[in-house]
Amino acid sequence: MCSVHDTVEFEKRGVPAAVVITEAFRKAAEFQFRGRGMPGHGWIELPHPVSSLAPEEVRALAAARVDEVARALTRAVQPR
Repeated sequence: MCSVHDTVEFEKRGVPAAVVITEAFRKAAEFQFRGRGMPGHGWIELPHPVSSLAPEEVRALAAARVDEVARALTRAVQPR
C-alpha cells in the first residue's frame, strides 16, 4: 500500500498525514503500519467498495469524513 508508505514517510519528517482506505484494506493497513514501525497509526476508513458509487454519493461520503480527516492532520506528531 503506497499510501501507508507515504504516510509513514511524512510522519517521520513531522508532517501530519492521513491515509484513507476502504474497510476491505483494514488488515493490509495494519500490517503495513506495523511493518514500517508505526503500529497503531490510524486511518480514515470508508465502506467498500467506493468505485460503484455515484458522484453525489462520493461527495456525501467525503463530507461525512471531513472532521475525521481534519483531526488526523492536526494532531501532534512525534518525529521518529
